Amino acid sequence: MSALVLGLLLFLGMHSVRIVADGWRSQVIARRGEGAWKGLYTAVSLLGLGLIIWGYGQARLQPVVLWASPVWTRHLAGLLVLLALVLLAAAQVPGNGIKARLHHPMVLGVKVWAAAHLLANGYLADVVLFGAFLLWSVLSFRAARARDRAAGTVYPSGNALATGI
Repeated sequence: MSALVLGLLLFLGMHSVRIVADGWRSQVIARRGEGAWKGLYTAVSLLGLGLIIWGYGQARLQPVVLWASPVWTRHLAGLLVLLALVLLAAAQVPGNGIKARLHHPMVLGVKVWAAAHLLANGYLADVVLFGAFLLWSVLSFRAARARDRAAGTVYPSGNALATGI
């Protein structure tokens, strides 16, 4: 379980720099350059992701059951994951109505994905993994919306063709 937690700290910690230390991030980019920042970001994130995968696998070898989820929650989770995938895709398609309305569909997709998995899984490793991603996505969405308001960001309206793709 310690590898899983360390991986989450590295991965989500690196992805949380804009939430907790946006000014520091800007200073590092100004001093070292964007390429150096992206290299550090990538290296730490990949190390964290590797530890998450390995730690989650290790934790599942000795599962700790917190609750038994009803079978129907798996079906609901499947539907919610489909919605999460639509939100993830919407973040990448320029000019679509979903992004125009929600502003940060990728973070919302992570939130829906994590919540869906929490509904269907009652093991300690699942709660730690998906709970951490859910908490991160809530904080990230809130911070991104606050940055948008502070910067006066206006998102262009979407069109039906881009939304339907």
